[in-house]
Amino acid sequence: MQLLTIFSHPHADTYPAEVMHAFHEPFEQAGYSIDIADLHDEGFDPRFTKDDHSHYRSGGPIPPDVVAMQRRVEAADRLAFIFPVYWWGMPAMMKGWIERVFTGGWAYPGTDNPDGGPRRLRNIPTALIGIGASGQKTYDKYGYDQAMRTQLEVGIFAYCGITDIERHMVYEVEGEHNAPARQEGLSYARSIGAAFSAADRQPATSKKG
Repeated sequence: MQLLTIFSHPHADTYPAEVMHAFHEPFEQAGYSIDIADLHDEGFDPRFTKDDHSHYRSGGPIPPDVVAMQRRVEAADRLAFIFPVYWWGMPAMMKGWIERVFTGGWAYPGTDNPDGGPRRLRNIPTALIGIGASGQKTYDKYGYDQAMRTQLEVGIFAYCGITDIERHMVYEVEGEHNAPARQEGLSYARSIGAAFSAADRQPATSKKG
């Protein structure tokens, strides 16, 4: 069994990385192989280039770096996205990864299957773990949580046929006064990993709409 984690943070020694490692612990104990796509460390280019646009518009070849990422997704039995929340969404690099890697004909109907024919992206169990500076009350008060659900679960993943998706938030991680919350966040990440890696895990039922 293999887990692919997409991780976006410029530093490998900060709290989001701690959350990722805590999430991975149960997978390691369960004997999973873990592939980490550290977008900053690997130097992934998130820009939608002329070559990407050529594929989108006219079915030109998929850029090689995108193909390589798609193969890593296809090899995975579980998929996870771990990221700090920037402006109530994913960091630009992670959003760019999705824009480039989730190509037409691979993740959703494209020029070669406009009627919704077979795609290579499976309904792979997917976990989204956001790390936010604000508290849950702020997210609830302003509707940020629902906005993220609409953008990510519905607008991206369900559109691409991934309905077995979990979304989790680790709140209030900034400042020394939130040190206890950060420790709780790591315990929470371990519990997410334990449930998500379990052999008897039941699929989630997120749906478009």
